Parts: sequence; structure tokens; C-alpha cells
Amino acid sequence: MKKTLIAQPNTSRRNKTGSWRTFKPEINPDICIGCTTCTKVCPEGTIKMINLKGRPKAKIDYDYCKGCGLCAAECPVKAIIMKPEAK
Repeated sequence: MKKTLIAQPNTSRRNKTGSWRTFKPEINPDICIGCTTCTKVCPEGTIKMINLKGRPKAKIDYDYCKGCGLCAAECPVKAIIMKPEAK
């Protein structure tokens, strides 16, 4: 088996966001239709789909989310909004 130096997404402590993020996305699971658009546009790969009450819903790993807002901008049903990061 060949070994590589490339880490899997969201596995490196070095890539964690830290305290500099100013906005963070929040998902309203009642609006989310599970279309996976957000998972495709997230440059950090921090959004995964989970099963919530028998339906696919988006979940964000805030340890690695940079708060860029692409997910909110591209969500077709506006289930994701950007909120100021609490300090």
C-alpha cells in the first residue's frame, strides 16, 4: 500500500479555524431539503449530510469552517444564514 502526505479532510489540528472567524453559517433543519449543494461548494469540505428523522440534512464541522459564506450564498432554499460569531 502506497503512503501519501495528503491528509484526509478535517483530520489535521493544524487546519482548524481557531478564533479569527467573524461569521459562521447556521442551518435551519426545518428548511434544509438535503440537496447537497452546500457540501459541493464548501472549499474546506466541512459540511456533511446526516440522517435527521429519516431525512438527509446538512451538518457543519465548526472546528474547520472558515465562515466564507459560500454555502449560504448557494443554498437554493436559503436554509443557511450567516450569523456573527459570538466572542
